[in-house]
Amino acid sequence: MTGRLYMIRHGRPAASWDEGDPDPGLDETGRAQAEAVAAALMSLAPEHRPRTVATSPLRRCRETAAPLARALGVELEVVEAVAEIPTPRAVPPGERGAWLRDAFGGTWAELRGDIDYADWRQGIVEALVARPGAAVFSHYVALNAAVSAAQGDPRVHVFRPDQGSITAFEVVEGRLALLERGRQAVTEVL
Repeated sequence: MTGRLYMIRHGRPAASWDEGDPDPGLDETGRAQAEAVAAALMSLAPEHRPRTVATSPLRRCRETAAPLARALGVELEVVEAVAEIPTPRAVPPGERGAWLRDAFGGTWAELRGDIDYADWRQGIVEALVARPGAAVFSHYVALNAAVSAAQGDPRVHVFRPDQGSITAFEVVEGRLALLERGRQAVTEVL
């Protein structure tokens, strides 16, 4: 299958994962970002406009994806493979940020935990390649995974996608090719 696809970072959540809500929805700014994403994607030429909408199971992604799904008249497809990066069980609550900061300085092959993170990254790529023509709503690290894989870059952290940013890929002969990175964040994630 061949086709363009878009990977969108969720809008601003009402709380962060370290503030006690493991699955926050969007705040007012996040809802406005979700509407802006839908408007931007619906304004594309018909041949580039997404036809389907896939999302991480987390609420902030589902809520960011909802306006586009409504505009397209399609159902949201929940895709576990594009969910937030799992934190190793050995990392105590409240230390996820420190773990991620360390991870951002390394490569996918060096990242250790309960799962094989290189395989986790490959699962994201496979989920995207299987969905040409889709808008896929996901997370900061998952976007880094897709961009690093598309560019053949072994680093975990290759760019800083802003909330509500749209990154464009092309699926060509079963491979993911980066067309354009989304808007980058001005502030740090952690």
